[in-house]
Amino acid sequence: MLVPENTKCECGHQNAVGTVLCESCGKPLLPDIQQSDEPLEMRYDGVARRSQKSNQSYIDRIWSFFSSVKIAIYLIIFTFLTAMLGTIYPQEGTFINNFDPSTYYQETYGTLGHLYYLLGLSHTYESWWFIGLLVMIGTSLVICSLDRVLPLYRALKKQQIRKHHQFLLRQKAVYKGSLEGDAVNWVQQFGAALKKKGYKIHKDESGTALLAEKNRFSRWGPYINHIGLILFLLAILARSIPGWQMDSYVTIPDGDTVQIKDTNYYVKNEKFTVEFYTDDELPDKLQGKARAKMYETKAVMYECVSDCGDPLKEPVLEEVKRHNIIVNSPLEFDGIKLYQFDFNLTPRLNAVHPVLEDKSTGEIYGPFDLPMKDAELHHELGPFTLDMYANYMEFALNSEGKPTTLSRDPNAPAFVFTVKGPGLKPEGEPYIYFPMQKDKVRFAQDTINRELADKIEIRVDGMENVDFSEATTVLNVRVDRALPYLWVGAVFSMIGLIMGSYWQHRRIWLRVDDGELALGAHTNKNWFGMRSDVAYALKKTGIAADPKSLDNGGNNA
Repeated sequence: MLVPENTKCECGHQNAVGTVLCESCGKPLLPDIQQSDEPLEMRYDGVARRSQKSNQSYIDRIWSFFSSVKIAIYLIIFTFLTAMLGTIYPQEGTFINNFDPSTYYQETYGTLGHLYYLLGLSHTYESWWFIGLLVMIGTSLVICSLDRVLPLYRALKKQQIRKHHQFLLRQKAVYKGSLEGDAVNWVQQFGAALKKKGYKIHKDESGTALLAEKNRFSRWGPYINHIGLILFLLAILARSIPGWQMDSYVTIPDGDTVQIKDTNYYVKNEKFTVEFYTDDELPDKLQGKARAKMYETKAVMYECVSDCGDPLKEPVLEEVKRHNIIVNSPLEFDGIKLYQFDFNLTPRLNAVHPVLEDKSTGEIYGPFDLPMKDAELHHELGPFTLDMYANYMEFALNSEGKPTTLSRDPNAPAFVFTVKGPGLKPEGEPYIYFPMQKDKVRFAQDTINRELADKIEIRVDGMENVDFSEATTVLNVRVDRALPYLWVGAVFSMIGLIMGSYWQHRRIWLRVDDGELALGAHTNKNWFGMRSDVAYALKKTGIAADPKSLDNGGNNA
């Protein structure tokens, strides 16, 4: 854009470099605009914007890049497309059980699934590049708004009543003619007619120039909408702050107390109950099938108050809330909601109380307590000592033949001890123990333990030394501290949309010089309504003018 070398207008007002129309009288400052007969571009009333500076610095170029509406649209479209890619396959965070994503997607969805994982699309919404796109959109919204709202504010705050003739007669709605009689009285009548239409009337000291304005507040609608969108984006980004957003699952056997991941809270399943429909209550097609009518978890939430992060000490818990959780009636506390999600009535192994047999003497030592979770690391059984150095909840061998666990549930538990005692090496010997008989056979426990299997044996004598839970409940843990801010952003955005859509900013300027009337009108939308208002006011002052005759060209939509 051409920038005038001298930005001082003939009216005496000193304009900022880059100003297109004088901020005071409205006279065009650029030679090419002065010589044209086209209607004036009234966006921001011709006030200078930083993005239109010539000889821009590095910071100015960055400002101009983000202030471009075209760039903002490209960013939004690209973000929508990448967000759609994230929905092709389930995201990693949507699964209840732990799994290895590097193999899961390939095994489940084939080559395309493996490519999906390699491209990072399996965690799209937590990826740095997706968050970066949201930050760029937010930056664009902020800079776009500042680049336009500040010039607009300056233009509307100090509006000159008596405008330059060229400014008036190059609006899209104009009227020019001669007046007979008292000009001051005519201007007063014209203003009174517009006042009935809801306009605010401003006149200069002479009474022969007038500015009528209506619904200026609507000009701020798009920027209030931008504020809402910025709040919305900030709330989305805030979900990446630890503790602000969570959507996970916790599995709790009857009687167990487990920690809610990434929080200082614990939840206990005192008792899980389920009630099934009888055949009389079911339609014929469903009779004979188990259909849950109601399932409930008597839950207690605790807060850890001491020894919370010490693995060698039991955490000190303080009860904070009790609630019987049923479907759509969660336990709520401190922004955390625990929903009833699922249940499992299959008995679950909680603990065993095995003994150790010295096969060389036939002596039996024990029993000792061995819970599936949080078992003691050191046990002394007569002359023998057992130091646990590995615990697998669902034992398996990976592709390299090394032990691993498939989940946190005790589906195939295994414990590895270093055993010291009579007849054994001084530094101790490794011994793997499978509490469940099917796992002993499946993984060949005696074969793995080799010669040590002939010297000692760890086993359970009788089912009375095995503890099972009757049922297991699965709770959905949800935390979304950003949700109120999302609603605030949505409300702001809706208010801005309504302001900009249902009201139009209308302005009418006129001046009378030696009996000659010059009138110009401008609005940001609905030119037909604008022309009708001008024609109405002219008619009330004795001038008949067809609204169409006021059209001075341009887009009048």
